[in-house]
Amino acid sequence: MDKTFMTIDAGRSVREAAKMIAEGEHAYIIVTEKGTPKGMIASRDIVAKVVATSKDLDKMMVADVMSTPLVTVDPDEDLIKASEMMAKQNVRRLAVVKSGIIYGVITTRDIAQRCGDYVDKSVKDILRWSFPMR
Repeated sequence: MDKTFMTIDAGRSVREAAKMIAEGEHAYIIVTEKGTPKGMIASRDIVAKVVATSKDLDKMMVADVMSTPLVTVDPDEDLIKASEMMAKQNVRRLAVVKSGIIYGVITTRDIAQRCGDYVDKSVKDILRWSFPMR
């Protein structure tokens, strides 16, 4: 999970979101309404929904372009559950949220990078439970 993420209010312009993405570390921003997480806007959303359709970046609001509802996962869930949720919801990113508080974002890249370690740990746990040392 990446604990660094940007947020933007749903009433801001798409141009502002595009600038934030261009200047930031990530290709997405969590969208909030009155401080509550409501959706996500990614560079892909901007290209597909605004640029490709020749719409005005200054007149389009983030709320018009964001992916909503925000697909979330509890911080206590494991990687398998997160990857299953991504597949079921057809998303590349999940906001890690509990009680309305955003703890971070987990991406398909995060899962791919950590999957080997997760499988190794799981196999070791299974072996330890199956053949306890006496």
